[in-house]
Amino acid sequence: MEEQREALRKIIKTLAVKNEEIQSFIYSLKQMLLNVEANSAKVQEDLEAEFQSLFSLLEELKEGMLMKIKQDRASRTYELQNQLAACTRALESSEELLETANQTLQAMDSEDFPQAAKQIKDGVTMAPAFRLSLKAKVSDNMSHLMVDFAQERQMLQALKFLPVPSAPVIDLAESLVADNCVTLVWRMPDEDSKIDHYVLESGRTTLEGPPRLKEDQPWMVIEGIRQTEYTLTGLKFDMKYMNFRVKACNKAVAGEFSEPVTLETPAFMFRLDASTSHQNLRVDDLSVEWDAMGGKVQDIKAREKDGKGRTASPINSPARGTPSPKRMPSGRGGRDRFTAESYTVLGDTLIDGGEHYWEVRYEPDSKAFGVGVAYRSLGRFEQLGKTAASWCLHVNNWLQVSFTAKHANKVKVLDAPVPDCLGVHCDFHQGLLSFYNARTKQVLHTFKTRFTQPLLPAFTVWCGSFQVTTGLQVPSAVRCLQKRGSATSSSNTSLT
Repeated sequence: MEEQREALRKIIKTLAVKNEEIQSFIYSLKQMLLNVEANSAKVQEDLEAEFQSLFSLLEELKEGMLMKIKQDRASRTYELQNQLAACTRALESSEELLETANQTLQAMDSEDFPQAAKQIKDGVTMAPAFRLSLKAKVSDNMSHLMVDFAQERQMLQALKFLPVPSAPVIDLAESLVADNCVTLVWRMPDEDSKIDHYVLESGRTTLEGPPRLKEDQPWMVIEGIRQTEYTLTGLKFDMKYMNFRVKACNKAVAGEFSEPVTLETPAFMFRLDASTSHQNLRVDDLSVEWDAMGGKVQDIKAREKDGKGRTASPINSPARGTPSPKRMPSGRGGRDRFTAESYTVLGDTLIDGGEHYWEVRYEPDSKAFGVGVAYRSLGRFEQLGKTAASWCLHVNNWLQVSFTAKHANKVKVLDAPVPDCLGVHCDFHQGLLSFYNARTKQVLHTFKTRFTQPLLPAFTVWCGSFQVTTGLQVPSAVRCLQKRGSATSSSNTSLT
């Protein structure tokens, strides 16, 4: 009996779910019926508006052409009437001369004949009839104002509703990922002169291949593209891949999206490991600010927390031990913090191969600032560039200004203006660590060595602040300089 009840409960549950689905579908159908009415009324209104616009245009063209005919008729009529009046006057004058000549000829015995004949001769010489052109100034032919709308009539007869544009096809062979920019190129499978613009959507993802039905990252939309290619600039590649799709739109409707494509966007992405930072450094994501009260405030909070009146000294902390994967584990506590005068913080991602690039902008008023790389074994009392476990560029604005490259406590003064934004390029396998003016890509210094351990991005600041930018690709200009071997600064052998 209980089994039958349980089976009946399952049937009831199944029926309830099915009924809910049917009710939802019925609601959708009713909503679609309402939409059909509303959309059909809208397209009918739009159609009437388009035809009215066409009628208005034709009426304007008709009025303009009629006005042209009337103006041409008036001009020709004026010319012909003037010529007719001139001819009429000339004929009247000629008839008068003819009558006078006949009368003079009949009176041949008159003493005045010679004088009269001379006057008639002079009158004929000056008569308008002999200066008058007997050719019409204008033609009565109006055929140049005739029209033939046969072609336009065929075009009008061929008018149809706008077709839905086909889905574009993205050309991966012509598309390009470089310098944190992506250029997408696509084409239409069939020529369509009615296309007004394109809509491009892009999304970041950690998954290779076409996008899943449910993507955590939203699509970014770019509208109003007039060409069949588009370049997205200034991107931050904080995920390994980007998905793209594009659709064509005419005046009335948008077509289907193209098949989505996935492009790899390789870049070096890391965060600052706050658990390694000196207590006087306030770390906020990729920003760091030196705080003179940082250590004291943390000590007070620690005393309030444990009630012992003092905190465990980082000097007594155990040393860092076992190797870690690329992403350094977090939450290692105060034992791993840099201390004393090593105002340092490390990145959280190991570099153990390949090429990587990042940039850092520091506050020009900082009294001291350094950027470089270090082995994970760098001691918490050790300052960047003062041991064999670290390499850096250092800016000193305290007492006297200096711009130097440092490694193993050796210093090389750099003869270059200090930029406000530095680019760091690390080629692990080639043993190259280069620093650049991030804006001009001018090489500031290059260390040449053999890295024997994985590296971590490293930063130091005293009485100042800095901001790190990650998710950057190695710039083409940097790659070009490295290939040409045009880096002019010395190797680290001069610092040992």
